[in-house]
Amino acid sequence: MNQDLTTALRPAIVMTILFAILLGLVYPLAMTGIGQAIFPGQANGSLVRDGNRVIGSTVLGQAFTSDRYFHTRPSAAGKGYDGLASSGSNLGPTSKALVDRIKTDIAAQRAAGVAGALPADLVTASGSGLDPDLSPAAAYAQLDRVARVRRLDVTRVRSLVAAQVEDSMVGDPHVNVLALNRALDAVR
Repeated sequence: MNQDLTTALRPAIVMTILFAILLGLVYPLAMTGIGQAIFPGQANGSLVRDGNRVIGSTVLGQAFTSDRYFHTRPSAAGKGYDGLASSGSNLGPTSKALVDRIKTDIAAQRAAGVAGALPADLVTASGSGLDPDLSPAAAYAQLDRVARVRRLDVTRVRSLVAAQVEDSMVGDPHVNVLALNRALDAVR
């Protein structure tokens, strides 16, 4: 009986150790190496730099609160764009907390001068809470505020937004808010 147990345990232990090394060390290191060799920008988080300073990422949203900038959509991730708390709010359409938050966001947009129909992505959070993009309609809705605060011609800001609209093979066209705000900062 003991010999049967030893005979059965030895290959099980050896295979567990072998697969732990193979799948826990070798495979992740190989994938990291391939990612760094072929796609270094994406493997390192698609970081955007201003000189040597990291100012954001093209794939993770960040809050822009100054009226000089286009604002991103609301975030349900922690206290706003917290990568460690990425998730939706899980509030349903009948949730009073969700309705109250959206009413507050609508009032803030109206106070900022956004008139007419509000695009949904200006008052609703994305599923991850870290969405870096807006719909073109949401960017265009903020034109007047940004142009007024920066003392720029609205048509100039409109053409800047139009130049930043990215078409997608899957999904709707979108505008990366960080890229748009960087292009806006480049305008003298």
